[in-house]
Amino acid sequence: MNIKKVAIIGCGNVGASIAFNLVEKSMFSEMVLIDINKDKAEGEAMDLSHGLPYAAPMDIYAGDYKDISDAAIIIITSGAAQKPGETRLDLIGKNSAIMRSIIEQINAVNPEGILLIVANPVDILTHVALKYSKLPKNRVMGSGTVLDTARLKYLLATKLKVDSRNVHTVIMGEHGDSEFPVNSIANVSGIPLLDFFEWKGMTGYEAMLAEIHEDVRMSAYEIIKKKGATYYGIAMAVGKICQSIVNDEKSMLPVSAELEGEYDINGLAMSVPCIIGKDGIEKVLEVPLSTLERRELKSSASSLKAVVKTLDLK
Repeated sequence: MNIKKVAIIGCGNVGASIAFNLVEKSMFSEMVLIDINKDKAEGEAMDLSHGLPYAAPMDIYAGDYKDISDAAIIIITSGAAQKPGETRLDLIGKNSAIMRSIIEQINAVNPEGILLIVANPVDILTHVALKYSKLPKNRVMGSGTVLDTARLKYLLATKLKVDSRNVHTVIMGEHGDSEFPVNSIANVSGIPLLDFFEWKGMTGYEAMLAEIHEDVRMSAYEIIKKKGATYYGIAMAVGKICQSIVNDEKSMLPVSAELEGEYDINGLAMSVPCIIGKDGIEKVLEVPLSTLERRELKSSASSLKAVVKTLDLK
């Protein structure tokens, strides 16, 4: 396996934005772009390559599945785009079939690296990818709620007037309508969120949390309504996941991971805090949840399980 090689399957807005972000980060020396429209992949490769005099040397090219067997990370963004008024779960029928087709082609080249699923609905598609790839579960993950968590940190930081990098919290559950913030462990540089809020002399703590949660939940819908699609935020979130793998950072990130008993949930991929390093998901963390948060996690899991049951996963 070449730890400095990445493959991106799907060169739409999301795939192209991820590619650009990874070129900017200079963490890879080789990048393979694959798209059903070969001209699109070739055009993106050319465009990115023309900026390399201002970045680190990298071999960027449009390729085929045979080119990805030794890639450290295979990022899958291919799928039907989410339309205005459409939930992520509405996409499941179309995108599960697309994912199965992609995984079958990946299997044919015996991949050595990690599959990173970005297409939506990401939790369901991570479960589908794991089932059909036959890879160990640590090597198949979804981008999960890494972006949702960033949105939460940003909005909290804006309200509290602090650096968003000092806000520590997490969104768990489905990357979608049933996701929830784990407010019980939220803090600002180690100071519990409520204590920091009161120290700032602010009032209406519960109302602020509810407003921000709703803003996070509706963010994608609002962006899609205004500009047609979301891609910059997820590109940066995927860049962080890749960075943690390539540099073996052991970062705690809420990726979509297949659960086997953690949080008393089995046979389902959903977003929970995990340690991410060179081997992929190195540990699923069972963070302490309040009684309400545990109920919310179970409710989110039930929503996802109901969708999985509608699929013909044989």
